[in-house]
Amino acid sequence: MYSWYGSVRLYHFRVPEDSVLVCWHLTVTRGSGSSCGNHNISIYIRSGAPPVINPIDTAFPNETAFLLAYNLTASISSGQNTTIFNVSNPEPGDWFIAAHLPKDNGKIEQKGFSSMCSYFFQPQMFVRRVIDMPILESKAPLLQTVSSPEKPAFLKFFVPDYSTHLIFHVWGCSTEGVEGADCPLIITVGSTSLQPFSVRTVNCTGMTSCAVRLLTPPWETWIRITVESIYVNLTTTFSVSANLTVGCKPKSVGLIGDFLAKLNTNSNCVSGANNSAVVGNTTMSGNTSLMLEPFGNECLRTYSVFKEELDVVSVQFSVIGGPNLIVLTQAPTLIPLDLTSFADTGGTLNLHLKLNQVCCHSASVISYSVPLYASFFNLNVSPTAFSQGYSLNLNVTSPKAALRLPFPEAAMWYLTLQVLCPDNASDCANVSSTVMTSVYLSACIDECGTYGECRLLRSYSYLYASCVCKAGWSGWGCTDGSTAQTYARQLVAALLLTLSNLSFIPPIIVALHRCYFAEASVYLFTMFFSTFYHACDQPGVTVMCIMDYDTLQYCDFLGSLTSIWVTILCMSRFKDIYKYTLFMLGALIIAMSMQLDRRGMWNMLGPILFALLVMVLAWVYRGVKRRQCYPTTWKRWVFFLIPGIAIAIIGLCVYVFTETDENYFYTHSIWHIMVASSVVFLLPPREYQKEPWGCSRKFCGYQICKNEKEELYTVT
Repeated sequence: MYSWYGSVRLYHFRVPEDSVLVCWHLTVTRGSGSSCGNHNISIYIRSGAPPVINPIDTAFPNETAFLLAYNLTASISSGQNTTIFNVSNPEPGDWFIAAHLPKDNGKIEQKGFSSMCSYFFQPQMFVRRVIDMPILESKAPLLQTVSSPEKPAFLKFFVPDYSTHLIFHVWGCSTEGVEGADCPLIITVGSTSLQPFSVRTVNCTGMTSCAVRLLTPPWETWIRITVESIYVNLTTTFSVSANLTVGCKPKSVGLIGDFLAKLNTNSNCVSGANNSAVVGNTTMSGNTSLMLEPFGNECLRTYSVFKEELDVVSVQFSVIGGPNLIVLTQAPTLIPLDLTSFADTGGTLNLHLKLNQVCCHSASVISYSVPLYASFFNLNVSPTAFSQGYSLNLNVTSPKAALRLPFPEAAMWYLTLQVLCPDNASDCANVSSTVMTSVYLSACIDECGTYGECRLLRSYSYLYASCVCKAGWSGWGCTDGSTAQTYARQLVAALLLTLSNLSFIPPIIVALHRCYFAEASVYLFTMFFSTFYHACDQPGVTVMCIMDYDTLQYCDFLGSLTSIWVTILCMSRFKDIYKYTLFMLGALIIAMSMQLDRRGMWNMLGPILFALLVMVLAWVYRGVKRRQCYPTTWKRWVFFLIPGIAIAIIGLCVYVFTETDENYFYTHSIWHIMVASSVVFLLPPREYQKEPWGCSRKFCGYQICKNEKEELYTVT
């Protein structure tokens, strides 16, 4: 059942180039157990990165930009259900499918005591590809034929860097058996990614020619062109061409001198400075004003970026020359961010901007637009096909801005900055600013905050990260406090779970009074480690750990089971030599079983059932030997054994059947009290020949004289 992203089963597929159809067979199988219900399985599909989902409607952290993945539902009403999902003209590359069951109801299931049901999810991908797909070149027309639905026309076009405008033009249509020069065609440009703005479709019906215009085509990418006819089983011949406009290119591209000049350029906001750079044996010097910097020309300025991989799903982007960037009004500043690696999509992309200085301005109010886009995005242009961007505004009153992108798509991302004047652009032609940038990829958002833990997950060889929240907090970064536990409730829960272990003090006192020192030491061990284990196991801020959490948990489980073991064997009333032998042997076996599986049903029931069997055999042996029921007195049964057994059974039922995430702190406290109380009733009475507390009241000079029927001690 779904509780956090770790409940999701994630699958990775690779769609090859020139694929025109992808068919997924999504098979869900329900187990045959009696507890298997008719649940709906939620399935999410996304290209480029794992799906961003929000099935329980929690709030995302502030300054987080997200687009929820495409989802569908598969219902299970019988043993197996198969859903077929088709995607035409799929985007090549990585695709991810995630599936999960409905929300977890919060019930704590004890392993082995409740019937579990398994649901199996199996996605299979089938691909249809086009062999030798025609390549369309700029200003080179191609003659094509199309016959729907069997033979649509598929073409592809490569977009180089710094392209600003792309037009696909279709004309000269001729359909056999149909008079007229109209183009009965539907043109689709782009590949389907199940996200908005990934394709552009134009219906050319009734026109002699038509065109598809793209203002922001993606750089260094193949674009798919699909042409279909509205006529069935009729062949249409047409001509198609592409007209590509490449904007100005930055001067620094490919020039060593400009690259070195970048490293030596002062990033402070100045109107002019004298700098020099050495290239080989030549020294370049001059006035490097803001208008004549070697970063580019009037239409585009660019910076080089170092990409440093710090850890798994952790990348730092560093701008060469320092984090302070000079931003002008004349041309946008471009910073490329390489996130094309498959391993970079499982974290969170973080962007932090700070406006440090503004100079040379004559306008009273200056607005700064800082968009971060997955492809090059022209400022002041609304989003069109192939443009996925997020805008940030900085000004003198709000000099800081941040943006977080969970699971960014594998692509080249570009940070563009430009000073924009609100009114007349001529009034601030010489305005410049200095912006400090910080871009990095982290595993989780702010390490999941105070009430969360960032965990690294793996699906086969793919690694990704997610937050697991506690204390009622929820959300992608554990920042949604709508169901959060208050500090008072956390404190009450911690006090109940820890102080309820003080109920073991009466069993310790009773055991010492009746000379059961080994049993008393086990109860003391259990009380100590159970107290500090629950103090360390708290989900909120009321936590205290005196040692490693795993050690505390192991000792708590070991002490609890050993306490039951020694109590039952003590009730068997063996001779000391046999009792202590079984104590030690059982403790060693229990320690081994707890190491194998602390929550295994038979690891817990095995020693308990064996101890009960030994106790029953011992009681039957004594009853047969004495020819009367054992224990012999009815008062022992009525006032001690029956109440003790009833309390233990009630406590066990509370522990196994009633615990949930909401009531855990008081139901588990009841379990502590019930178990400790049952020990007080079940411990057998003291041997009649032993003094209370194990001490003799008779002293003979320097000797302690103690005469018993079974053994004689003389201490000198």
